[in-house]
Amino acid sequence: MADKRERDHISGTETTGHEWDGVKELDTPLPRWWLYIFYATIVISIVYWVLMPAWPLANGFTRGMLNWSDRANVAADVQFLRDARAPLFRRLADASVSDIAADPDLQQFARAAGASVFGDNCRTCHGAGGAGAPGFPVLADDVWIWGGTMADIEQTLRVGIRASHPETRMSAMPAFGRDGLLSAREIGDVTEYVVSISSARQRLEPNMAAAARGAVVYAAQCGICHGPSGAGDRTQGAPSLNDDIWLYGGSREEIRTQIELGRGGVMPSWEARLDAGTLRALAYYVHDLGGGEPDAPPPTPEASPTSPTAATSPTR
Repeated sequence: MADKRERDHISGTETTGHEWDGVKELDTPLPRWWLYIFYATIVISIVYWVLMPAWPLANGFTRGMLNWSDRANVAADVQFLRDARAPLFRRLADASVSDIAADPDLQQFARAAGASVFGDNCRTCHGAGGAGAPGFPVLADDVWIWGGTMADIEQTLRVGIRASHPETRMSAMPAFGRDGLLSAREIGDVTEYVVSISSARQRLEPNMAAAARGAVVYAAQCGICHGPSGAGDRTQGAPSLNDDIWLYGGSREEIRTQIELGRGGVMPSWEARLDAGTLRALAYYVHDLGGGEPDAPPPTPEASPTSPTAATSPTR
């Protein structure tokens, strides 16, 4: 026997038989336009499955008849961009500092390319715009441990610092406290002496009696690298102690900790990772951040002749 459903007396539409609190559900047909679109999406999805990568498999996925790959397309776009930029990178690799200075287009390219490379590789440690962080030098000021000319910066980028490159820039400050080279009192005295010869003396107010004792220890242990007056020696990577710029912090406690532990970070060598043009662009960008020096020979260091085992320290 046929199931006769109730028909709504107002709209004339049959009900589904469902009722909630006196409200009956009408069995209203879906609009034809909606049904056509729904059927079309089913057809399109089937076509998509056939043409494009779609279904995961045990060891991969269905490739589709078009063999489409977003990864391959991105790689092709990147390669196209590299090929388009290659002539400018070659020009940059062969250009001297004066050549770049005389060519506004090359300057603009070096600045833009260097900023991109810096953001990809250097910003994590040195901060946005070279602002630095504890243990990572500021690149936007005019204080340089190994020199701030473009040639110096490019050399540091190329070989790294305490890296695996055979020509890497190398310095090592002994851990005077941890290794028992100085007593706790001697370290305290040297700390006061370092404070007394730096610009930090105005805010830290050194103990001058302890500083006088520390001067003797400093002359015996530190002067060979940092210089008799603490001016530093770039040829050894020994920073100046006369300013108030400190790599690991400039409080009395942080200065003492550096003397005790002899901390020193590692900067990777970029020679095997970046081509010559990209290295030049990165060096130009860092030099252009605001603290770069003219390409001229650095001042003659004040320190005594370099000793192979001399203590050098990135204390700032």
